[in-house]
Amino acid sequence: MQQTWVVVAESSRARIFALRGLQTPLEELEDLVNPAARAPEHDLISDRPGRTMDSTGRRRHAKEPQVSPKEQVVLNFAREVAEHIERGRTHGAFENLFIAAAPEFLGLLRKSLTEATRQKIKKEIHKNIVREDEKTIREYLQS
Repeated sequence: MQQTWVVVAESSRARIFALRGLQTPLEELEDLVNPAARAPEHDLISDRPGRTMDSTGRRRHAKEPQVSPKEQVVLNFAREVAEHIERGRTHGAFENLFIAAAPEFLGLLRKSLTEATRQKIKKEIHKNIVREDEKTIREYLQS
């Protein structure tokens, strides 16, 4: 059997497993954590937003960010997880890929992967099972 990677992820944690055979247990390769995703949003902001002048008139107002600081932290983590997966593919560490993630995070992760890596995905599970044990994760893969 070709080596398979199983990625189980959410906004604050991602676990990468190797599956070497149908009857072998999952082998955890990496456990990536993103503690900032659990921090209160006010802890992620260092100071007040920048200020700008109105296009008409002389009034100043605060700039609104495109995404919230919390959303940016999650987006950065999705990119970090995707980079780990991409490195694995380019180094020939896996032929097949299974991904189980919270639906919103799965979308961010999918956008961060290259087309070559997305073609390796054999199954996607739209569920947050990152805290489950190896046996339960394996059951999700077989269903």
